[in-house]
Amino acid sequence: MTRETINAGNAPAAVGPYVHAVKAGGFVFTSGQLGLDPATGTLPEGVTAQAEQAIKNIAEVLKAAGLTLTDVVKTTVFLADMNDFAAINEVYAKFFIGEAPARSCVQAAALPKGGLFEIEVVAVCR
Repeated sequence: MTRETINAGNAPAAVGPYVHAVKAGGFVFTSGQLGLDPATGTLPEGVTAQAEQAIKNIAEVLKAAGLTLTDVVKTTVFLADMNDFAAINEVYAKFFIGEAPARSCVQAAALPKGGLFEIEVVAVCR
């Protein structure tokens, strides 16, 4: 099995010793993406803005792998506060249109950099 490291120039730099994604076995497995602005490295205010930016960041990682959000088959969402579930569902629905991927959503005790939302995905290669 071949393994390819994916690093996206238009996504925020990793905040630790990991890559944006790995392509292996016909899939792309992404690392978690916060809602960091790729230009400034800062988080916008509020969970809705962070969710929108995080999904845009995931889209950039997928683009670097030659894929789009329509290739996503599984997402895992991490929330700092499960009370934000309804708000992020509205954001999520704007990006995952049509046949939605499978999803897990959990509340995390804390997210890096004080984030309110983080997402990781698994996408199938075309």
